[in-house]
Amino acid sequence: MDTITPENGMSAARPASPMVIGVDEAGRGPLAGPVVAAAVVLCEPIPTGLDDSKKLVPARRAELDLVIREKCRWAVAVVEPEEIDRINIFMATMEAMTRCVADLCAALGSPPREVLVDGNMTPHGRCEGWRWPARALVGGDAIEPCISAASIVAKEWRDRLMIEAARVHPAYGWERNKGYATAEHREALRLNGPSPLHRRSFAPVAQAALL
Repeated sequence: MDTITPENGMSAARPASPMVIGVDEAGRGPLAGPVVAAAVVLCEPIPTGLDDSKKLVPARRAELDLVIREKCRWAVAVVEPEEIDRINIFMATMEAMTRCVADLCAALGSPPREVLVDGNMTPHGRCEGWRWPARALVGGDAIEPCISAASIVAKEWRDRLMIEAARVHPAYGWERNKGYATAEHREALRLNGPSPLHRRSFAPVAQAALL
């Protein structure tokens, strides 16, 4: 598992106060590639146009990603397929969230007042390293700006990873499907079998491995 924080992020615009961290993930459902979690503390002024990453057109999402990473405090954690297979996708997501929040807090030098997590569960009580007040918000990526920002950063980060991976494993069309179970991807699995980046604990991959 890797965690990334910006080299100059701690000199960016001052965070909004009181400090609240938004957390979201990208990549729970795909058959291939990592799951990525992002944690963001918004700056002041808050970037305009924040929304659920899935609702934004790619060009606008990419623009917002650059603004968030330039102006706000953030961290990204990446859990690779091998670990996903070992601990399951739910726990891999919880671990990724825990790691990026921990690293962001360490970089900031202080704990948040609260961590807002998209979904209906938080890592509290599930991951040993989680030690911050947390609140889960269903649909939070559309209603809480700090979670929206995290969803944008996580989505863009994972998409870049999958485009890079597609250059090494071109048969699966990851530059288009980002590892999701499209018809194109399933057919490539049938013809070529799983790659090292496929999640072998996922049923379609496990079935393809038996062909």
